[in-house]
Amino acid sequence: MRLFTFTILFLGILFTLTSCSNKQYQSLFEQKGVAHDTLTQKSPAPDMVPYRIKSQDILQIRNLQNIRYIVDEAPSNGNNSGGGGSGGGGGQTYQVEDDSTVTLPVIGHVNVVGLTRAQAAKKVEDLYRKSLLKDPIIELKITNLKVTFLGEIKTQGNFPLVKDKTTLVDMIGAAGGLTDKANETNIQIIRGDQLNPQVTMINLRNIQSINDPRAILQNGDVIYISQNKRAVRNENLQNLSVITQPVLLLLNTALIIFTLSRR
Repeated sequence: MRLFTFTILFLGILFTLTSCSNKQYQSLFEQKGVAHDTLTQKSPAPDMVPYRIKSQDILQIRNLQNIRYIVDEAPSNGNNSGGGGSGGGGGQTYQVEDDSTVTLPVIGHVNVVGLTRAQAAKKVEDLYRKSLLKDPIIELKITNLKVTFLGEIKTQGNFPLVKDKTTLVDMIGAAGGLTDKANETNIQIIRGDQLNPQVTMINLRNIQSINDPRAILQNGDVIYISQNKRAVRNENLQNLSVITQPVLLLLNTALIIFTLSRR
């Protein structure tokens, strides 16, 4: 009877303790050689091809030399069907149409599909210089580019790619950082279409990941951060304790009743 009682009490204490999760702290950017990093050698680095403008992209354009012209005083000439409305102090926004052109004030339709952001800015700048403006400096951004964060990140959801060559570390910082449950050694970047998805695994524990060209994000990337082993183990123990605690409570109650009845 004493052995039975001790066993029940021991199991009760064990499952009570295992129901408490331990906080996990990431160890990021350690000094390790790339040769010891098996995750970052699973696939070769892709060619870093700059994004080229496509139809339905949203372009934000402003003249840094005379910001009032495009932002506040854009002339209305009836040709602005591709315009997306005012962008306030950030510039006017325009949508690229299916015919590969974007319609801009005064200069009209400009073919931009297939151009990089820098090439499109240069083309618009040259057209305004020839027809209207003196020494314009055109700033052009593609505002609809985004990536998606899922899993153990402080803020899940879509985040815009606001600059060229945005890195994984940049966007993790913008999302608030990893959670305590994150597996920092296995960050998955999923890109490509549904028929041919490509998965790149980045190990943020290795400082070499900062310079990994595969960690430069592209439009449409999905970044998934899985749980670390400790978090998975604690979750499994918690699920087990949820199931076993009512049974242990019932056994303890039965033991107390049995002990009292023997007196």
